[in-house]
Amino acid sequence: MKRDNLKKRIAMSLFGVIICAISVGIFKIAALGVDPFQSFMAGLDSIVPISFGTLYVITNAVMLLFALIFDRHYIGIATFINLFLLGYITQFTYAFLQTVIVDPSMPVRILCLIIGVVIICFGSAFYMTADLGVSTYDAVALIIVNTWKKGKFQYVRIITDIVCVILGVSLFLLSGGLVSQIPTIAGVGTIITAFFMGPLIEFFNVHIARPILNTCKNQN
Repeated sequence: MKRDNLKKRIAMSLFGVIICAISVGIFKIAALGVDPFQSFMAGLDSIVPISFGTLYVITNAVMLLFALIFDRHYIGIATFINLFLLGYITQFTYAFLQTVIVDPSMPVRILCLIIGVVIICFGSAFYMTADLGVSTYDAVALIIVNTWKKGKFQYVRIITDIVCVILGVSLFLLSGGLVSQIPTIAGVGTIITAFFMGPLIEFFNVHIARPILNTCKNQN
């Protein structure tokens, strides 16, 4: 990999992670459910008395240790960008949006959900196309499938997603959250991100992320 191409991939990874982090903050404003892993993080955040950004780093560091022990080749530069930046950017974005969008109506929440889905798919396309490592959460499913040879990825990922949602909801209820509030962390947004993001990510991959990366290759 040529040096200029590596710089472009790192920039794409950084950009992708930042965009994804912003989208999670928007999902939180929508309060109609976040992606499965963020459902778990929301439940954990409701019961652990530290900032979301720090909690995200600690949680992902534990999963990073798991990946380093069992199959470290999934870990790359992008893994650490995700680990150290996503939580804090999400925390900042959510705090900022709360001052701008106060007590949003249902139409505004739905609009935020739509914007969040589009943005997270856009960011994911850059992050994935850069191909400099996966998130620690993604690494867990990949290790189970490719290293431990346990099942097919799509089924293992569904199982890990379901486990995350169940844990997130359980922690949320243990923290004193109301049953009526569960859809704010595990709702329609969770279903959309778990099952319907693929085509939109591929669209951004084909029409934006890959052409940008290929332009860099052609210039070298």
